[in-house]
Amino acid sequence: MSWFNKVRNSLPFLPKRESPDTLWIKCPGCQEMVFAREYHENLEVCPRCDHHGRIGADRRLEQVLDEGYDVLPQPEVREDPLKFRDTKPYVQRLKLARAKNPHRDAFTVGSGTIEGHPAVVGVQDFGFMGGSMGMAVGSAFCAGAQRALERGCAYIVVTAAGGARMQEGILSLMQMPKATVMTRRLRDAGLPYIVVLTDPTTGGVTASYAMLGDVQIAEPGALIGFAGQRVIQDTIREKLPEGFQRAEYLHRHGMVDMVVQRSDLRSTLAAMLDYLQPRAAA
Repeated sequence: MSWFNKVRNSLPFLPKRESPDTLWIKCPGCQEMVFAREYHENLEVCPRCDHHGRIGADRRLEQVLDEGYDVLPQPEVREDPLKFRDTKPYVQRLKLARAKNPHRDAFTVGSGTIEGHPAVVGVQDFGFMGGSMGMAVGSAFCAGAQRALERGCAYIVVTAAGGARMQEGILSLMQMPKATVMTRRLRDAGLPYIVVLTDPTTGGVTASYAMLGDVQIAEPGALIGFAGQRVIQDTIREKLPEGFQRAEYLHRHGMVDMVVQRSDLRSTLAAMLDYLQPRAAA
């Protein structure tokens, strides 16, 4: 044993104290250290550079819905239907993702009110396998739409995804038309379908329910697109414009109706529901 280890083991070192009030985080946008409590109180938005950080489903539902909302149970689907394996079996990847997440998959639905207006809110969590769209996500999306139909109220979906879940192959792609059918049912019933695009929203999710809203809202700086910028640039062999596929660029070119700060999202949605929601909704 070295002299350092002997001295270290003989001294009465106290365990390091940790407190939420003394923790700091590094902003992904400006790379500055931000007081964690201040960051949390600011709805996970950097007070220095206004970078909108990624948040989980429960945190998002808390920010949008009034207190007392219900969380719909995750629909049961067949797991690992293709017996997929890459460097790890798919079932093991699911187990690891669930160990880090309070929900069984990447899409969670809450049913309640927004400033008194009835609403069903579905949230896609990028923290669960990149928010990838598989059978569980498609089934949860449809369950949320069905609840909105039953309540006769708006369906609001907050997207964040890297695309379809490759471990489920064609079954994941089948969720695109499946979800699209439910958005049409909402429209036929005269119920608002509002989409909030957050960072990132890409792939098959963008190609389906993410771009079918009656109103398209985006958070500042959100990456929104189908294929990656490098793929597009290599295909067309041209340099892409500054800010390409970002919320503000899409807003200027008419693909997004508005870019809304996270602090204003709740009141903006409430104003929309007041205007769009059928008065008989309950």
